[in-house]
Amino acid sequence: MRVDIEDLAVEVAGRRLLHDVTLRAADGQLIGLVGPNGSGKSTLLRCVYRALRPAGGTVRLDGADLHAMDAREGARLLAALPQEAQATFDFTVAEIVAMGRLPHQRGSGRASAADAEICARALARVGAGHLAHRGFPGLSGGEKQRVLIARALAQEPRVLVLDEPTNHLDIAQQLEVLALVRDSRLTVLAALHDLNLAARHCDALYVLDGGRIVAAGEPHEVLTAGLLADVFGVRAHRVRHPETGAVQLLFDRLAEGAGRRDGADADGPAPPGPVTPPDDAPSLPTPR
Repeated sequence: MRVDIEDLAVEVAGRRLLHDVTLRAADGQLIGLVGPNGSGKSTLLRCVYRALRPAGGTVRLDGADLHAMDAREGARLLAALPQEAQATFDFTVAEIVAMGRLPHQRGSGRASAADAEICARALARVGAGHLAHRGFPGLSGGEKQRVLIARALAQEPRVLVLDEPTNHLDIAQQLEVLALVRDSRLTVLAALHDLNLAARHCDALYVLDGGRIVAAGEPHEVLTAGLLADVFGVRAHRVRHPETGAVQLLFDRLAEGAGRRDGADADGPAPPGPVTPPDDAPSLPTPR
């Protein structure tokens, strides 16, 4: 399913947090949102999964306005894993995953045998079938994230929104979670802190700074030394992964007085080079 975000703007308490953000994701692409803390990544995703209503602009799924849909219709198309999803639930794993079926249930809302089979398949898909009867609070961080991804898969959406899905996970768990997301073949929007993970797994990156898109494209095009110095305030050395060829980054501190603009925030001046993808731009490749 194609996702088109057009001129999205968000204001909270009179402060502009997003400035006319435009983003496009082709069917099946994994799109990464990267940027420093406070750059607007989570705000943008909250608009996409309708936890926040924008002051302007639209979010469209295959051309249909997401915010004009009723809650059930929207939940059948889009599932989200927000940061706050890591809160403790006093449920079993099977009960957590079964919540993903609610948008598809009518009347009494009782789960059917078909629902139970879909949930079991989702758990098996993320390698967590053996956890079905475990209590969710007693799981490790990586196990919890697998279960929450299974819940999203059980929802049978066509778009998946992930806000920092690898937070608090060790490196092996981070790689496993992003591999699961990649293998889902859904259209995915994911906010990521780790630029090397983003470069390895994403088809395209959108860089946010001060509530604006300042760069967009394939990872090797976007993650330049100049951009990383200006936006993240670090000196970066680009290398190629010896097996995959993906861009990998080594970081140093910048020399004193160089790099990131002082005082940049969501209400400050626009950073150089805002990016709005043209309407006739070709879809980025989707390697699988």
